[in-house]
Amino acid sequence: MKFYIPILIFFLVTLFSCDNNTNNQKIFVESNIVNGQLKNNDTLVIHVNSDKELTFKIKTNMELISIMPVKKDISGSSKYFFILEHLTLGKKELFIENHQHEKIKFTLLSSKVPKIFDYKILNEFSRSKSNYTQGLEFFNDTLYESLGQYGKSKLIKVDYENGQYLKEVSLPSNQFAEGLTILNNKIIQLTWKEKIGLIYDLKTFKKISSFNYNNSKEGWGICNDGIKLYKSDGTEKIWVLNPNKNYSEENYIEIYTNKNKVVGLNELEWAEGKIYANRYLFEGIAIINPKNGAIEGVINLSNLKEKVTQHEKLDVINGIAYHPKRKSFFVTGKMWDKVFEIKILK
Repeated sequence: MKFYIPILIFFLVTLFSCDNNTNNQKIFVESNIVNGQLKNNDTLVIHVNSDKELTFKIKTNMELISIMPVKKDISGSSKYFFILEHLTLGKKELFIENHQHEKIKFTLLSSKVPKIFDYKILNEFSRSKSNYTQGLEFFNDTLYESLGQYGKSKLIKVDYENGQYLKEVSLPSNQFAEGLTILNNKIIQLTWKEKIGLIYDLKTFKKISSFNYNNSKEGWGICNDGIKLYKSDGTEKIWVLNPNKNYSEENYIEIYTNKNKVVGLNELEWAEGKIYANRYLFEGIAIINPKNGAIEGVINLSNLKEKVTQHEKLDVINGIAYHPKRKSFFVTGKMWDKVFEIKILK
């Protein structure tokens, strides 16, 4: 009997040792990840030297969600295949549970090259060249505009055909106005570094309330889809705000092309299911898929600035307003003396 006890002990130690080695095995990512990047039409392949059942979660933006492989291949070890096209773009972390919580980091890019579009000018409308435009939006055929700079910031209602102010309200001198949007008969106006949003009654321009930014760095542009709001902060992120929860930042999308992230997104406009965005210091408008953050197209406005009066304070293009009845866009810039009604040539 004494002869069998050491053998039994040796067998048990070997068994548990093998099990621990299995748990400690490294997780290998197949060669479809190159330089830490994948396209959203790629298949992510995870190779694990274990035939144990594994579960996976992926951190995408502010959410941690379960993700199921579409296929599992077992041949002494395991390969898991994941489809990524339903995910938003940007930085991701895949967690392998039941396997020492190993994680794999990668950046998800768009699989499509943005299309380049030209434009046609339909009309030109004169306005004051002192308008430092930060936000522009139509409501019932009337143009609303947010004007920036410290000591000069305003919210105005404008007759776009002649540039006349129909209503205006000034902001305190310590607030720099940024983008605006209109939802539920309220005007939502951002401030830049003050990290607060201002809420006005649409008819009276009376300030109703305000809200604080949460995680976003600054206030740049804002638009809405009729339910939620989308806010840029100068980075590659566009934050999704819930108006029913004091405009809290519930999530965000990251804006990418097929090559890299895109920062400096400024004035925003929602039109026909897409987000149209000026990019600071770039003469164009990006067309963004709000479902995944991909830039699907760019409207080239490189020669538009030449068509306004040239003066020493003339600044960058900024301001996009979609007119749903005319199905056209009104665009302008900081200190521009014209608003252009344009049609995108697709």
